[in-house]
Amino acid sequence: MNAAQMRDAQMHGTPYHMMHLPQKRKNAAQMNAVQMRGTPKSGVDGRLHLPLETPIEPPSGNTGFRHHVANSDWQTTMESERVRVAVRLRPKNAEDMSDVDYGECVELKPELKMLKLRKNNWTCDSYRFDEVFTESASQKRVYEAVAKPVVESVMDGYNGTVMAYGQTGTGKTYTLGRLGKEDASERGIMVRALEDILSGTSTSDTVEVSYLQLYMESVQDLLAPEKTNIAIVEDAKTGEISVPGVDIVKIRSVDHFLQLLQTGEANRYAANTKMNTESSRSHAILMVNIRRSGHEKEERVIDLEQEIPTCRNGRNVPTIRKSKLLIVDLAGSERIDKSGSEGHLLEEAKFINLSLSSLGKCINALAENSPHIPTRDSKLTRLLRDSFGGSARTSLIITIGPSSRHHAETASTIMFGQRAMKVVNSVKVKEEFDYESLCRKLETQVNHLSAEVDRQQKLRENEKNETNKLLQEYENSSAEAEKHFATRSELLQKENYQLKSDMEKLLQELDSQKNCNKLLLDEIARLEVSANHSKILEEEKACLEMELNNIQKDLKWHKDQNNVVQNEIACLQMNLKQNKINGGKEIDELQLRLQEMQQLHEATANELRVLSINYKNLDSEKETIKYELDAVRKTLQIEERRRKDAEAELNNIIKAVPESEDGFEEKTSCMLENTIKRSSALSNAQTSLKYSRSRETVLSQRNTVTKICEEVGIQKILSLLESGDVDVQVHAVKVVANLAAEDINQEKIVQDGGLDALLMLLESSHNTTILRVASGAIANLAMNEMNQCLITNKGGAKLLANVASKTDDPQTLRMVAGAIANLCGNEKLHPSLKEDGAVKSLLGMARSGNSDVIAQVARGLANFSKCESRKIMQGTNKLFVNNSVNLAFLKKLNLNNLHSCTGHWKSRSLLMEDGALSWLVANLNTCSASTRRHMELTFCHLAQNEENAGDFITSGCLKELIGISNRSEREDIRNLAKKILRSIPLFRAELDTSQEFHLARCASPSCRPLWCCTFESLSSRTGGHHRNGVSSGTYLRLSEKSSSSRAWLRTATPARACRGV
Repeated sequence: MNAAQMRDAQMHGTPYHMMHLPQKRKNAAQMNAVQMRGTPKSGVDGRLHLPLETPIEPPSGNTGFRHHVANSDWQTTMESERVRVAVRLRPKNAEDMSDVDYGECVELKPELKMLKLRKNNWTCDSYRFDEVFTESASQKRVYEAVAKPVVESVMDGYNGTVMAYGQTGTGKTYTLGRLGKEDASERGIMVRALEDILSGTSTSDTVEVSYLQLYMESVQDLLAPEKTNIAIVEDAKTGEISVPGVDIVKIRSVDHFLQLLQTGEANRYAANTKMNTESSRSHAILMVNIRRSGHEKEERVIDLEQEIPTCRNGRNVPTIRKSKLLIVDLAGSERIDKSGSEGHLLEEAKFINLSLSSLGKCINALAENSPHIPTRDSKLTRLLRDSFGGSARTSLIITIGPSSRHHAETASTIMFGQRAMKVVNSVKVKEEFDYESLCRKLETQVNHLSAEVDRQQKLRENEKNETNKLLQEYENSSAEAEKHFATRSELLQKENYQLKSDMEKLLQELDSQKNCNKLLLDEIARLEVSANHSKILEEEKACLEMELNNIQKDLKWHKDQNNVVQNEIACLQMNLKQNKINGGKEIDELQLRLQEMQQLHEATANELRVLSINYKNLDSEKETIKYELDAVRKTLQIEERRRKDAEAELNNIIKAVPESEDGFEEKTSCMLENTIKRSSALSNAQTSLKYSRSRETVLSQRNTVTKICEEVGIQKILSLLESGDVDVQVHAVKVVANLAAEDINQEKIVQDGGLDALLMLLESSHNTTILRVASGAIANLAMNEMNQCLITNKGGAKLLANVASKTDDPQTLRMVAGAIANLCGNEKLHPSLKEDGAVKSLLGMARSGNSDVIAQVARGLANFSKCESRKIMQGTNKLFVNNSVNLAFLKKLNLNNLHSCTGHWKSRSLLMEDGALSWLVANLNTCSASTRRHMELTFCHLAQNEENAGDFITSGCLKELIGISNRSEREDIRNLAKKILRSIPLFRAELDTSQEFHLARCASPSCRPLWCCTFESLSSRTGGHHRNGVSSGTYLRLSEKSSSSRAWLRTATPARACRGV
């Protein structure tokens, strides 16, 4: 189609790709006329574009984004296509998770490609998009749905744009520019697009990349940061927008592109705001220019004279397709009050919002078909002129967040996408003649022919020189020859006369000889004819003999084949007879088998009828059993509700009644009956009445469970633990836990495999209720010493530690801690508990902060340390038997060398390695009274081990031990702490040293520390030689310090020395 036809098509409104008019060929005169109308012009890339026809003028008026490329040497295929818009929802981030008032305002329906935006709890607006991606959509799916069609169009010669728009922090840069170094599946659209482009191009194609950013209305090159404020140039003739100042890099491989992309991202402006820790402060634009050949090029030129007319006639001229891909990562829109931008960040936010507002105005104008498109309001709109309303195929992906806190920003983003869907682009292929390639080809031909002409001219000169040389030699030799010829001619004339006479004689003889020869020739001709005829006959005879030999050979071969076939026929006849005989036998056997099969079929049919009857009976039995099982489940549920009511009432009773102080060291909180016994010992009449009612409820519940156990059997109940139904397992493990609360059932449960089943549930189940109840059942079984060994030997301690590490449920942790606490009461199991990590897990459960869990942890530590203390105390004499012995002993040692109460076992406590001491110090004064008493006992038991004294002193726990000896609510604990302070030599030495230092500093009793009063109390109780409550040795050392110290010693009284702090 020529220029006039294209103008007619535009005037009549006919699309270019609908015009199927044949293009007329041009002769040499037309080509010359065209060349006279326009001279060669250099394009942006330096190529020569020779205009073949008169250029098409662009339509008049302001076209905004709808610019038209008017170059006659472009072959375009135009079609209309609107902008495709996709929406992607960002997953919830840490801010959304921590928001107490978090609510979702977006509902996605990907199958309908619909999005619902909630205004409030009653109304919502629905919007349709080309693609809808949930928060779980992969990067690959987003690329294939949004960007891959655009990339394929760019490979076919169209311009394309992929753009991301949305609020800051919603994942635009993640969607487009993610490199995917750690995880290849997270690669963004930029990386995946270049991978497809490089894999789809050949070595003759070129792929060039430029990467720039628009920062505060200044165009900057990200690949060359020193280039700033680059100008944007618009071609007045074609309307194309270009940025000639940026670096254009030819891409060699994907790794090369990744290096460039990483360099550009490092040079891009970003900042930390309240909305996003890595907020992009500029618009990033990746430009990919692709140049591809329109057809296969000839590898060599055959004849220049044939090639030049071909080019003049416009045939076989190579064409190229140039296309451009823009990938635009827009900076996120933000509100100043939410982002908290100040100073320079505020200025950046203003420019970002200004450029995005200009883009929104242009899209609004295009969507409303406005005659004026304000593209010059911002550099961003100038760079994106071709993407909206132009000739590029555009895909827009808008990113939104799920939080209703940003409802306004989400609604604005969605409306931007809806307006963009109304924009229609006229996409077209840009194809032009590759005159540069043609010029290179013609130059190659001219150079080749010029070299050939020079070569021929040189050969001709050489030949001319040789000819002149030969001519000179010939002239010289001809002069000599003339002289010699003159003398020779005279001699020859004389000889000629003689020869003439001789010749006449010879002519006569020759005539006679000719006659003879004629006769001979006739005879020779006759003989030759006969010889030729005989030769032909001989040749025919040889051929016939060869054919005869071949025929004889074929005949022999056919005879052999005939014999072989006859032998085969004979064998086949014999086989046929044998097969007939065997076939008759087989038919008889098959008939017999058929009769047997019929009999078996009848028997099978009878058995099938019997089995069908049995199946019906079994089916009815199954329904009966199922009905009974449902009844049992309902009964278990009723009993479970009753048990929970009883537990709630029992907890209320425990809260209302103070705990017993007697037998504190032997307390175990897992057994329900022990708790009831301790509560009943101290409760008043009203509490006793409530307790009796609760006990009646618990007893009735246990009677019900016992009755079920008697009717069903423990073995069947244990078998339900392996059921595939989770509800059945839950009810079964609850029944087992209630049975394990009584001593009479524990042995039966262990014998029937109940312990193994419970441990299997701890290992395999992920249900919180099953783990909690199974741990409680094991805690009940762990009250028996024999069961404790079985539990540990079967790996129960390790399983309990694993359960504690994978659950956060306080009730489950309380049950697990109770079970481990019961195991800690067996000193034989301490190494196993340490090795299996049960002790470390026990301390780890205390971090949950739940008071019940902490109470069980404290109880376990008390049991563990008590067992260690018992080993120390076994086999030793008790110190401080009576006051007289103590008095004499103190007089002898002067309160400085008290004998330590050490036994046969000496080793540092296993609890020290897991940080039990530091945990006790941190939580001693923050827990309940009962838990604190457990911790105080743990302190005392650990302090009884002399190997732990160094840890007490270095960690400052000696002060806590002194405080326990004065402030503990239980007198027996206070006495035990004082006893330990008196019996451990390291504690005594530390007290002496600290006392001397502080007594020297303090001039009055009000300045004395806690340990000083404690030591005075200890000294006053021992009854040794003291001066006002201080040992004589100490007094002697202190008397030398200062007059104030001596004054205090003189005024101190035993009563004052015994006073606590």
